[in-house]
Amino acid sequence: MKTRIFLITLLLISFVSCKNEKASSEGNDANVTETQTLSGQAAVKDSESDANALQVAKSIEDFSTLVAAIEAAGVEDAVVNAGPLTIFAPLNTAFGKLPEGTVENLVKPENKATLAFILTNHVAPANFPVKQLIKEAKKGRKLYMASGNYLEVEDKDGEIYVGGTKIIKTVQVSNGWIHVVDDVLVPAE
Repeated sequence: MKTRIFLITLLLISFVSCKNEKASSEGNDANVTETQTLSGQAAVKDSESDANALQVAKSIEDFSTLVAAIEAAGVEDAVVNAGPLTIFAPLNTAFGKLPEGTVENLVKPENKATLAFILTNHVAPANFPVKQLIKEAKKGRKLYMASGNYLEVEDKDGEIYVGGTKIIKTVQVSNGWIHVVDDVLVPAE
């Protein structure tokens, strides 16, 4: 299992590195505009370091809705900071489970704060690999999320659930962990 995760991570890092090198060498106006509109750590172009959570998410089509939401909320810097972070990353199918029109409404500029709050409910500002989540579940602990809320961790027949949703896959990134989930962890508030 560790070998598989390591190989997946290496493939993702290689893909992102090649993609970044290609974008840098093309030097088109779209890349210049993107760099000019972003500030902070999200604007840094680095093809030598290991991929961070946002770079990995951008390289996988199944996270395109999540990436669009992160950009609409303006929380890119929070996702690329040095961490450690643990991100419970919903797949596109998770966003598809929300009531019709929800995503379209949330990405509107006037809903930026609400969207940012929902997204930060998917980020634990700590290091939680699967082994640690199992320990937290056994102790009956909840995870503190960047939104200020807490999510319950459960071990159900050897499967780990956070906030009621099952962790499907796990990928280690340079600034922590991405745990893939198939539900959006919408805060009760």
